[in-house]
Amino acid sequence: MIHALVQASYILATVLFIFALHWMNTPATARKGVYAGVAAMVVAIAVTWAQPTVVHHLWIVIAMIAGFAVGIPLAQVPLTAVPQRTALSHAFGGLAAGLVGTAKYYLWFSEGPEHLTAFRMVAIIIEIILGFLTFTGSLMAAGKLQEVKWVPQRPVTYPGQNAVNLVLFAVAIGLGAALTLHPTAVWAPTLFPAVIGLALLFGVLLIIPIGGADMPTVIAILNGYAGLAAVAMGFVLDNKLLITAGALDGSSGLILAIIMCKAMNRSFTNVLFGAFGQVQKATETGEQKSYKAETIEGAGQVLEQANLVVIIPGYGMAVAQAQHKVRELYDQLKKRGVTVKFAIHPVAGRMPGHMNVLLAEADIPYTDLVEMDEINTDMPQCDVALVVGANDVVNPAARSDKSSPIFGMPIIDADKARTVFAIKRSKNPGFAGIDNELYFGDRTWMLFGDAKGVIGELVKQLSAGSGH
Repeated sequence: MIHALVQASYILATVLFIFALHWMNTPATARKGVYAGVAAMVVAIAVTWAQPTVVHHLWIVIAMIAGFAVGIPLAQVPLTAVPQRTALSHAFGGLAAGLVGTAKYYLWFSEGPEHLTAFRMVAIIIEIILGFLTFTGSLMAAGKLQEVKWVPQRPVTYPGQNAVNLVLFAVAIGLGAALTLHPTAVWAPTLFPAVIGLALLFGVLLIIPIGGADMPTVIAILNGYAGLAAVAMGFVLDNKLLITAGALDGSSGLILAIIMCKAMNRSFTNVLFGAFGQVQKATETGEQKSYKAETIEGAGQVLEQANLVVIIPGYGMAVAQAQHKVRELYDQLKKRGVTVKFAIHPVAGRMPGHMNVLLAEADIPYTDLVEMDEINTDMPQCDVALVVGANDVVNPAARSDKSSPIFGMPIIDADKARTVFAIKRSKNPGFAGIDNELYFGDRTWMLFGDAKGVIGELVKQLSAGSGH
């Protein structure tokens, strides 16, 4: 009777997890999806905890208190830090899987050889390799996103790097195979930590050659790895819910990574081994490009007279926390009868959906958020394209310069607008490490400064104009 109740509860939790993912597809039902995911996790924990085989209740209570102690502060981070917070979540998930796999191996080793079957050993090896490489890889990704001093922001490459990585991974797989064939050998408990060490090292080496421009894809890939590690953990623990929940997590992460790669016109292997985001050495052509700066007053007058304004947000908007000022500008323009749309590039920001989350926080209507493919058809009729801290996702070099690291990457066609105003903190290049040809265009005018401050001044200018 208890077994049947447990299995029924696991099925309920699985269904809730599936609905959680489904509802997260659209902003209108996203909140419902979050509630469904929370309910599924509560059911899963409660049912597992209530089973008679669980006897160490104090340790569970301690673990839950520790989880709350870490989780609550993580939930309070600003939206600009959500990408690195997501990476930390992947790190914790990978570490949990790796530690469970390690504990089960040594437990079964002490209990007798009959427990360490070939199937269990394969599951354990997959679990610890994926779990521990996800742990260190996610920590490195979080460090890059947070711009931690000791973590290099730009890609770190060296000759033969990919070969070294593949050799390390192959050695880890080879040691895992040896452990699978001889799980109870005298040397096995000593060899097991070597696999863990190689997995930890591989996670670091896998991420250091990847630049910031690829971070949205990397976050999605690490999400997939964490899910696959959970699947392996489910097989180790003989827990069907872990298997299904991990499969949902892993598959959704990998599907999202595929979408991200498509958005950048790149492949998985190119993302993982291509070192996209390297600083490009400037070629001395003798031609000195120059920006054209515009005043707040001039920009305000052009915006007032526009019929269609397309705002293109990027990571600069997130850093400046300018989304609420953007909403004020949106309101001012709408009062004047100006049509305002937001062009959303799939990889703008540091994680998938980053811009959508920030704009939703400012209560900007979902109907005015337009995806790249759809908005590009409107750009030739756009009176003003206002680029707010975006860089590589509007760089025309992606269409024309075959030597550019972003060549072939689909972009928002900001350069086709009648006038472009680009808000930028400095003249430094974006994550791809190259100059943006858009900023030197005949119809482009620069508004240098912090996005929040610049847009605030634009709002004041428009407000003053409406008072006359």
